[in-house]
Amino acid sequence: MVTDNKPKAKSMGSEGECVEITEPLLQDEQRIGTVEPDRVPEWREQITVRGLAVSAVLGTLFCIITHKLNLTVGIIPSLNVAAGLLGFFFVKSWTSFLSKLGLSIKPFTRQENTVIQTCVVACYGLAFSGGFGSYLIAMDERTYELIGADYPGNRAEDVKNPGLMWMIGFLFVVSFLGLFSLVPLRKVMVMDYKLTYPSGTATAMLINSFHTNSGAELAGKQVSCLGKYLSISLVWSFFKWFFSGIGDSCGFDNFPSLGLTLYKNTFYFDFSPTYVGCGLICPHIVNCSVLLGAIISWGFLWPLISQHAGDWYPADLGNNDFKGLYGYKVFIAISLILGDGLYNLVKIIAITIKELFNQSTKQSNLPVTAEVLADEESSKLLIDQRKRDEIFLKDGIPTWVAAAGYVGLAAISTATIPVIFPPLKWYLVLSSYIIAPALAFCNSYGTGLTDWSLASTYGKIGLFIIASLVGTDGGVVAGLAACGVMMSIVATAADLMQDFKTGYLTLSSAKSMFVSQLVGTAMGCIIAPLTFWLFWTAFDIGSPDGPYKAPYAVIFREMAILGIEGFSELPKHCLAICCGFFVAALIINLLRDVTPTNISQYIPIPMAMAVPFYIGAYFAIDMFVGTAILFVWERLNRKDAEDYAGAVASGLICGDGIWTIPSAILSIFKINPPICMYFGPSLSS
Repeated sequence: MVTDNKPKAKSMGSEGECVEITEPLLQDEQRIGTVEPDRVPEWREQITVRGLAVSAVLGTLFCIITHKLNLTVGIIPSLNVAAGLLGFFFVKSWTSFLSKLGLSIKPFTRQENTVIQTCVVACYGLAFSGGFGSYLIAMDERTYELIGADYPGNRAEDVKNPGLMWMIGFLFVVSFLGLFSLVPLRKVMVMDYKLTYPSGTATAMLINSFHTNSGAELAGKQVSCLGKYLSISLVWSFFKWFFSGIGDSCGFDNFPSLGLTLYKNTFYFDFSPTYVGCGLICPHIVNCSVLLGAIISWGFLWPLISQHAGDWYPADLGNNDFKGLYGYKVFIAISLILGDGLYNLVKIIAITIKELFNQSTKQSNLPVTAEVLADEESSKLLIDQRKRDEIFLKDGIPTWVAAAGYVGLAAISTATIPVIFPPLKWYLVLSSYIIAPALAFCNSYGTGLTDWSLASTYGKIGLFIIASLVGTDGGVVAGLAACGVMMSIVATAADLMQDFKTGYLTLSSAKSMFVSQLVGTAMGCIIAPLTFWLFWTAFDIGSPDGPYKAPYAVIFREMAILGIEGFSELPKHCLAICCGFFVAALIINLLRDVTPTNISQYIPIPMAMAVPFYIGAYFAIDMFVGTAILFVWERLNRKDAEDYAGAVASGLICGDGIWTIPSAILSIFKINPPICMYFGPSLSS
């Protein structure tokens, strides 16, 4: 869990942010609605041209950052703080500039700030849930060749290379259904059940603080801090480029900082501002779990299995042959991901069912809003709550609009998806849309309770089921496409409820939240594929020896093949080892839940441990450096760390992300770095 309301990282196995639910947060949620008695703008006034323009610019930047992380390690920290800060900064700077020119400008309100935040998050969220680093790219020819043409179940017919137009079309037909699936339940989820949605609450606290005198002053300092470290990161990335040469073994990205022996096992610090920034944002337990996974896999397990080359698997296989060590790496990582995902899925569903059938219990240990308030505050807070309720219910979305929208979009999608992916028949798509609202409710309710979205897990379940139903004749493509359909619905539904919670606490209209989600999603359907196409055109995506390995492409394709072929082709003893790690993931999660907090906070997270098993240990070193910096910073000055760590991290990530654009342009025009800095053992005389 995250302390001090810091967001948790996203990964392919667990989406969403996670914060520790503490009593101060619950009290702050009560006070967050306490605002000055200004006029609340009508919902149309909350959506402005300048706000949408800023959303498009920030959405593009964050899509690029998300793609870069997606295609390298698959761990994506929450960028909500950066989105809120930069949105506030851009609009405030624009309004201040126009004011100095003597022009009359519209005041920048917390409601407009909330709309920008919602729009940006909806836009860059599609860069993650759109499958550009997972299920979509798992269909491409590079992934097919990497697994091997002679690998059972891996057919050349199950290849669909990325194409700009079909990707945009696919996103448009699947990304909006989740927004309509749970709209009628917004009052139930936010007001009746009083679900906390901790990330939505934390975002509302951030936005509301910007629009107070003291909060605006702090926000200005945070923006200045973000800008400084963005500049440092951008200049450093530019400097590194000069030494990166031609090939994959040059430059600071391959600096054997811990010695050549450890470098061979991927243990080195590669001076990446992005990964150090991720370490600053992600909770300490996540970073330590990643490092522990790297030590277990690359420090002990892979060297141990390598000693059995020639016995467990042929010794003359290539580094990326699934019949060799590479197969162990991929399938053991899959077993940890599935074990963690299955446990949390069962856990969230159990919590949801228990709470739904136990509404008579007033006091609960679930993170619902506290009802008991101090006497001296109760009258004022009651007035504030009534005002929030009134505004939230004032501009409702009619149930018939939601129902008609879902049915209409489902019909269009059912007819369109089989055209894009012929193996996924229309009746399978229709069946998915019939059960999707129930799964979306479970995921949204669970996210409101625990802040843990399991959209990726629901997607994997859909992948296995559809792949096994379709069979060898197209089951791989059908399963991967079905994974995308399911992920899109349950993810966007949970995001919408999270945004409704934010809007409720910032006195924003529910209708403006819904419309901004629609606009942000529409932006994402265009911007996410376009920015991915920049990477696809400029870089060698999917190369196991390059910087953009797209690690989850192989994992998702192998999952689809497993759904069809079973486990018969795994290397020797691989199934037994996988079962051991699957059970270990279940046990570790159980221990995290049954032990006291002072013990469970030190128990690693299996999902985070799984990531370096396949990718390598280098990014774990970088993230641990980030978490070590934050740990020392918190000990020296906790208040400064709380105020500025997110800004520093966001600056490091954004600066490195911005450099991706000129780097891609240089690569497209075949302009190579002038120097290759390479390290090797000294030659004896």
